[in-house]
Amino acid sequence: MALFSRSLTALLTAVAELPDTAFAQPSGCRGWLVRDLVCHLVIDAQDVLMTLATPAETAPTHDALSYWAPSSAMPDGTDPYDALTVRLAGAYEDPRLLRDHLEDVGGAAGRAALLAHPELPVSTQGKTLTVRDYLGAYVLEWTLHHLDLVAHLSAAAAPPHEGTAAAREMLERRLRVNLPATWVDADALGVATGRRPATGAERAELDALGVRGQMLPLSLG
Repeated sequence: MALFSRSLTALLTAVAELPDTAFAQPSGCRGWLVRDLVCHLVIDAQDVLMTLATPAETAPTHDALSYWAPSSAMPDGTDPYDALTVRLAGAYEDPRLLRDHLEDVGGAAGRAALLAHPELPVSTQGKTLTVRDYLGAYVLEWTLHHLDLVAHLSAAAAPPHEGTAAAREMLERRLRVNLPATWVDADALGVATGRRPATGAERAELDALGVRGQMLPLSLG
């Protein structure tokens, strides 16, 4: 749960420090500019608030790993939800408004997480899991989107090392693969989630480990 807070705080800080011009740059999410990604983060933070305020009456059905359902296709921005996010982001017009909205809602989500009982079962998207597992799952979400945020912004702050390490471990366990130990965590996350294709050398390393080609890319968020 502490790592959830550190990952979220780092992400909110990175967005707060972006210059207005960065919002019109591409993000690491296909079909989305940085402003579209930030708008998605607002919606994510709202989801966290709603979930933490929705106690479940049934036992947990999922944990931090099974919460994620891998997909064989990477989003490209044409899905109705993705397209709606783009329209919402455009409605803000001034990046300051979008930045301030994320600061308000994201900060509230962070405070709500600190107040929630770790073993309380909560419901979201037809799933039930403990607060601890729900927030653990969001370490992967925040880390991936932090990497998406800075994908084309060399001056922006990267996610914390402990966050990328934890996200990589979760991803490898969820996908049941062992990525090359020589890969830095950001590269492992990028290739395994389809955010970028493996290079020839990386593909050779995967082949040497017996990682089947059809297992990559996979999208988790």
